Amino acid sequence: MKIDVLLSPLNADELHFTGKTTVVIDVLRATTTIVTALQNGAREVVPVGSVDFAMKISGSAAGGQTLLCGERNITMIEGFSLGNSPLEYDEETIKGKTIVFFTTNGSKSIVKAKFSENLLIASFINMNAIVNHLVELGNDVEILCSGSEGKFCIEDTACAGKIISEIKSRVHEVILTDSGRASELIYDSFGKNLDEMLLNCDHGKKLQEKGFADDIKYCSQLSISDIVPYYDAGTIKIVQPKEVQQSENKN
Repeated sequence: MKIDVLLSPLNADELHFTGKTTVVIDVLRATTTIVTALQNGAREVVPVGSVDFAMKISGSAAGGQTLLCGERNITMIEGFSLGNSPLEYDEETIKGKTIVFFTTNGSKSIVKAKFSENLLIASFINMNAIVNHLVELGNDVEILCSGSEGKFCIEDTACAGKIISEIKSRVHEVILTDSGRASELIYDSFGKNLDEMLLNCDHGKKLQEKGFADDIKYCSQLSISDIVPYYDAGTIKIVQPKEVQQSENKN
């Protein structure tokens, strides 16, 4: 298995991901929020690359089963139902709903990688589930770190490094690009105390200034969710366990 890490989406072309297995990471907070929303019963998440497109989609929805959610520069956008705090996405609020989701970095990265054959959503909170699924697929992997407005983010890169470390413990031969090796080193250096790393990274400090310290604590938890969100045909849903897929195929 060969693993490459893109440290930011800035120089990545959409066609680069064609036919590939891609993992998108935005620890603080988009991918953590997506995992949480689906874990708590959201029907699906629709990531979008612009506020205008988000409003267009939500405006054409009927029946009150769609929520317009997300943020721009940490702050919830006027007219949206929810922001980008995973703690807002409780079961009572989002169960059964379609979440139209725009964020400054994460949703744009997902849309950029839309031509991937397998497009998965990762964070620290669903780490084991993502690693297990990647090992099961057995494909080469592109890990796309969302970063912050095109800039490097240590928390996303450390998360990529953790994925690599876990895969290496389960797969006999893993080939890493230079950025893959660097990501693993960053996790080894800074990822042993996730809460401390997230509190002290640039984006973590900005979140604290805006009153989102509790989000950081939540995002630093490891493998508290066992779901694998996947993107297909414009929406993100949960990968079904193999036994469920086999049962459906028989029917």
